[in-house]
Amino acid sequence: MPSRRNVLLAGGGLLVAAGTTTAQSAQAAEPGQSQITTRNPLIEQRADPFITRPVNGMYYMTGSVPEYDRIVVRGAPTIDGLASARERTIWRRPSSGKMGGHIWAPELHRIDGRWYVYFAAGDSDDVFRIRTYVLESTADDPRADSWVLRGQMITKWDTFTLDSTTFEHRGRRYFAWAQSEPGIATNSNLYIAEMASPLAIKGDPVRLAVPTLPWEIQGFKVNEGPAVIIRNGRVFMTYSASATDARYCMGLLTADEQSDLLDARSWTKSPQPIFTTNENTRQYGPGHNSFTVAEDGKTDVLVYHARDYRDISGDPLYDPNRHTRVQRLYWNDDGTPSFGVPVGKGGPALRFSPLNAPNLYVRHYEYRLRVDGDVRELADSQFRIVPGFRDPGRIALQSVNFPDRYVRVVDPMTIRVDPYDESDVYGKAASFVQVPGLADSKATSFRLTTDPAAYLGHDNGRFVVVRPSGSQRDRQRVSFWIR
Repeated sequence: MPSRRNVLLAGGGLLVAAGTTTAQSAQAAEPGQSQITTRNPLIEQRADPFITRPVNGMYYMTGSVPEYDRIVVRGAPTIDGLASARERTIWRRPSSGKMGGHIWAPELHRIDGRWYVYFAAGDSDDVFRIRTYVLESTADDPRADSWVLRGQMITKWDTFTLDSTTFEHRGRRYFAWAQSEPGIATNSNLYIAEMASPLAIKGDPVRLAVPTLPWEIQGFKVNEGPAVIIRNGRVFMTYSASATDARYCMGLLTADEQSDLLDARSWTKSPQPIFTTNENTRQYGPGHNSFTVAEDGKTDVLVYHARDYRDISGDPLYDPNRHTRVQRLYWNDDGTPSFGVPVGKGGPALRFSPLNAPNLYVRHYEYRLRVDGDVRELADSQFRIVPGFRDPGRIALQSVNFPDRYVRVVDPMTIRVDPYDESDVYGKAASFVQVPGLADSKATSFRLTTDPAAYLGHDNGRFVVVRPSGSQRDRQRVSFWIR
């Protein structure tokens, strides 16, 4: 039986288990109207990642490089393709003077047929004299040699300014950023303004958020890295808080989409962070996110960085291993975003929804599996399909938030996520054969290794072993959409 290390090697894309044809796997994945098929991490040593929505069939990605000396762009027709895409340097800092210091957190935006990069830069004699600047390109491809520096984005105060983003809503374009405001004893707060053009704001900035909550002031008093997604009648602005080590985390501001976004009273700050370090998945300091959309054009995707370890030697800013990561962004029944946990290394995190109860999901609760709706603890309902423990053609279902645990049949009425062990008994009970759904070949079914007539299925909220008869109802009970 393979060691636990070998079991965890499901790297990129939706796993096609041995013995399962590519066509079968594609059929099982299809009504992932909903799936993103990619690996984690997506790109190593790229912090503050920004991935565009597709433009002319291409995704483009930029982010901070560990040397903080240049701006890079890569492109690919798929999100996963960005992992191996050739990277192009589109701008380098000057050897001295203004903008000759740290180059941070570029964002790439297509506005009115032109490309713009908003980035933060320090000076050569003071690398932390950070201000925001903008590049412009008239080329169709942002990797082309056509970038022109348009200068500094001017705000009300000539102070530490970084992490700018832009978005359009109801016919108006907005600029959001982080800045140190004179008279407020914080490192950075969040601001918004309407834009007069892609190169300038108009009017005074509106302060949206100041770091005051305990999780926002760990190490430094920071609100930074705003990112906006508009869904379900609301405008959601994520942001990052605290020092850039394992204490780094994400918060959320929310406004009604009909409200005046330039009125600070329109925005509500969530009292708790929405994305944090997770010891089980060994992901530390997740943050500085952006949003894109999957290849289906409708599945929202969270893009962020995190480290694989907690302990850092020296200043966290100079630790190079903040890697770009992506995972699907889900939505609760009340229309609010559901972030889950930063998933660990491996292939895509998946959810399984019964064919005859598409609003319910397989999840574990106190390690026992059942089927529920509106699962607020998102990661309890996420699994990875990984190689099985015994014979070729078998798969295992790995818990995302407890990656040392796998779905195991204890008895026909009890299915759990239990810690892996090397025994043959465990290997048999935790290995399955993935086949096209018995009720619909576009879905998937999981047959027991120990009984070819038995499948994982559901019964009135319970997740149990089912020996389906020939009835359509029974076939539906053991067929699942992969979401």
